[in-house]
Amino acid sequence: MKAKDLRERSNDDLKELEKSLAKDTFTARFKNFTNRLDDTSTINKTKRDLARVKTLLRQAELNTATRDKPAAPEAKPARASAKTTKKTAAKKAPKSEAK
Repeated sequence: MKAKDLRERSNDDLKELEKSLAKDTFTARFKNFTNRLDDTSTINKTKRDLARVKTLLRQAELNTATRDKPAAPEAKPARASAKTTKKTAAKKAPKSEAK
């Protein structure tokens, strides 16, 4: 399957396809374990197709989330704590030579 063809499908179709591909992957792995699978490349092919479908579903989920969510104000950078500044100051201080 090509990603271009999958993008034309609706989310409901993609969810159904995801279920069937997961089932096909399991079946192919099971047949391979019991030495009944003729073409072992079908395992990788179905796993890749499943990954494509999951990727498109996740992209659609993120697109709807960003559309629904209002823009957040910019966050201010966190200030360094007193302990952090003391530690960094101690590291920067030159070491005295002890003889």
